[in-house]
Amino acid sequence: MRRDPDTALPATESVTIPLAEEALHVSKHIHETGRLRVSLTTDTFTEDMRETLLTRHADVERVPIGREVSSVPESRQEGDVLVIPVVEEILVVEKRLFLKEEIRVRMTETHENVDFPVERRVQRATVEHLPADAPRRDPAEDPTKGETGGA
Repeated sequence: MRRDPDTALPATESVTIPLAEEALHVSKHIHETGRLRVSLTTDTFTEDMRETLLTRHADVERVPIGREVSSVPESRQEGDVLVIPVVEEILVVEKRLFLKEEIRVRMTETHENVDFPVERRVQRATVEHLPADAPRRDPAEDPTKGETGGA
């Protein structure tokens, strides 16, 4: 094997020297293919609502008693009647306590169905697909319509 004096390699071997190298560069960009327009519509409906109302009525009956008692009686419940004693002091030669009357309060309830109108709002959304070259509309012109880009 003979060596070439200019290289350190033997004369029978070949050497490849790279002269140029390709470099790849990848990039991306946004390409608009279309847009969406979303419109909101609000409708108001009046509906009749039905509800049952409770009404409480008190019947008051005054029952004269006129008897002497030694102390003030307590209020008491007799079935659906609340009994409230009323006393007065009567001046005699001595003081005595007389039960003057009782007030009897009976509670009765009635139910009544009533109808009344109630307004409620319902919103609907409409979505339109627009081509990319469609003219843009400023959403400030119509607050119920808005556009979103890039479909």
